[in-house]
Amino acid sequence: MTLPWIQHLLLVPILLPLLCGAAMVPLTQGWHRLKFVLGYASGLGLLANALVLVGMTDGDYWQHGIGVYLAANWAAPFGIALLADRLSAMMLLLTALLGLAALHFAMLRWGRIGVHFHSLFQFLLMGINGAFLTHDLFNLFVFFEVMLAASYGLVLHGYNAERIRASMQYIAVNLAAALLFLLGTALIYATTGTLNMADLAARIATLPAADAGLLKTGAAVLVLAFLIKSAMWPLGFWLPTTYAAASPPVAAMLVLMTKVGAYVILRLWLLMFSDQAGAAAGFGYDALLWGGMATIVFGAAGMLSTDSAGRMAGYGAVVSSGTLLAVTGYGQPSLVTAGLYYLVGSTLAIAAFLLLLELIERIRTPRAAMLALTMEAWAVEDTPEEPVGKGVPAAMGFLALAFAACALMIAGLPPLSGFVAKFGLFHALLNPSEHGGAPPASGWILMTLVFVSGLVAVVSMMRFGVRTFWSSSPVAPPMLHRSEVMPVLFLLALSVVMTIEASPIFAYLGRASAGIHRPGDYISRVLGQPAVAAPTQAAEAP
Repeated sequence: MTLPWIQHLLLVPILLPLLCGAAMVPLTQGWHRLKFVLGYASGLGLLANALVLVGMTDGDYWQHGIGVYLAANWAAPFGIALLADRLSAMMLLLTALLGLAALHFAMLRWGRIGVHFHSLFQFLLMGINGAFLTHDLFNLFVFFEVMLAASYGLVLHGYNAERIRASMQYIAVNLAAALLFLLGTALIYATTGTLNMADLAARIATLPAADAGLLKTGAAVLVLAFLIKSAMWPLGFWLPTTYAAASPPVAAMLVLMTKVGAYVILRLWLLMFSDQAGAAAGFGYDALLWGGMATIVFGAAGMLSTDSAGRMAGYGAVVSSGTLLAVTGYGQPSLVTAGLYYLVGSTLAIAAFLLLLELIERIRTPRAAMLALTMEAWAVEDTPEEPVGKGVPAAMGFLALAFAACALMIAGLPPLSGFVAKFGLFHALLNPSEHGGAPPASGWILMTLVFVSGLVAVVSMMRFGVRTFWSSSPVAPPMLHRSEVMPVLFLLALSVVMTIEASPIFAYLGRASAGIHRPGDYISRVLGQPAVAAPTQAAEAP
């Protein structure tokens, strides 16, 4: 028995950026072009691999659409298990698309500052991909730390005074989250004797009542680490400051990193505390629901109170994260489907807006900045030089239209994907079951908060747009290089594609949601995956 070569595709999202990043570490300051070529080749490889995995998980190649890879050929729960299903394949695809856009944006400016931007970027991709693929809590911690360690260096990249202050806060908060992660993992292992997620879900259902309290304590401590990463109120105070201070390509990747926390919570809670979990069934769902709604309120209030575009984008990410947490806690499969669509659309929208902000800032002259009510002042000690190249025609028109598109997506107005996502959320909330019936009070509250947060986003974005494009004194159109414009257009085009192809995308996400609501399939696939038998020894010649 041999392992088909195509099974090794589950290892590619981890190995490819690891090897590429390691190969770029010895390269010195003058190898910018080679580093970019290597990083871009890695990104294209990750994109191709993710597309293949999406097709394999949604086809008949694997039972239940779940592929399992046993590292070192040790059967679960003793060995390391990597798992790909529709949900993880979708997140890998989103990571590859956003990674390529951020890397392309950094080609002529941010990628040339410092020696190790490209290697750190690859290690960041490795950590994110590993978090999406692993099915073991300890290895989730390992990939979590790889992702954070790379992000520490990237947040400091192109340092200035504001960036250093924000990064120190970011590092301190995430070190505390890592400590909580370890404590929660230790408590869970002490209770159940396993860290494999499928084995953990199987053992929880038969856990003695005397051990249920310790298990819930461990799960509560563990989830705090991911709630910090998801910026749940009141744990998300660090996020707007970090987003506003980070360089644009790094800030775009931070948007995705925030979704890693929401992804892990969705994955773990639907697996560990499903209806089949016995006495532990439903643990923590109410806390996620009401905490998520409180996070929406906090994010909306923050958007309304700030005049800094970077902080506005950060608070927009807080709103989207709160929506995802509330969707998870609501406990309705059809709502999770709409929530996954919202996850992808909001990530693309906020990432595009953060990349666009650097281009918009080039038209904000000192005189125009004084016309704004409040603006954060930050002294730059190390900033990249303006790229040399041919300007983009009609630069002001592009900036205005791109800003309008980002505003529509973030606020959830028609006709782009933000409106489709919120329409899907409302439709699911108003139809709680196949047999009809009115939604509960929590459903009405969630709908109200999502609607009001959209109105707040409209007001905030319009205020910034008016001050930037209409209230400024006449200025010369800025020089925009095509390498900076194309990533923004690419992310906006993906949103248009999501709008046009909403029906097949919702169908795919519906199958993904139905799959993660069947924990028995994961338990049987992971624990039933056999190790590859050793080849038969050839008989010795007489």
